[in-house]
Amino acid sequence: MESTQIAALSVAVVLFVVYRQMMTRRTERRGLFVFAGVMMLVGLAGGGVVDIRHPALGVLMLVVELAVAVGFGFLRAATVRVWRDEAGVTWSRGTGWTAAAWLASLASRVALLGAGYALGLSPAPTSVLLFVGLTIAVQSVVVTLRARTLPRVPARPASSPLTS
Repeated sequence: MESTQIAALSVAVVLFVVYRQMMTRRTERRGLFVFAGVMMLVGLAGGGVVDIRHPALGVLMLVVELAVAVGFGFLRAATVRVWRDEAGVTWSRGTGWTAAAWLASLASRVALLGAGYALGLSPAPTSVLLFVGLTIAVQSVVVTLRARTLPRVPARPASSPLTS
């Protein structure tokens, strides 16, 4: 894939994920974990995640990018509203802060890419998929863990029959 195709795919994926996060959804869903895992694998399989011309600087930049991805995953997870309904099912829905955190996350990724280019690094275009996949996975795990820690809804006592 060309870098413009990868960039367009990454933007489309993020827009789709943000759109879905703004809807009320069950928190227990494995599809997003699988999706994030596939994105990370494709990002790694594309090779060139570390610039071999500058290995030490390339590894340092990769560590910084991964730390930023994890940090923003935690930040966005904290902005998601999580609750349990009367039946005990856990739900989540993104807020305006979630969307703002997504924008900040993407801006940080662009800034990191710019910093890498300014330092003479040329990362593979697929590294964007690694970043996006990791940040989605972290957010999903944290939201799921938050939902699991919600208090259980007490069972309703059976209503007693009316006597006259």
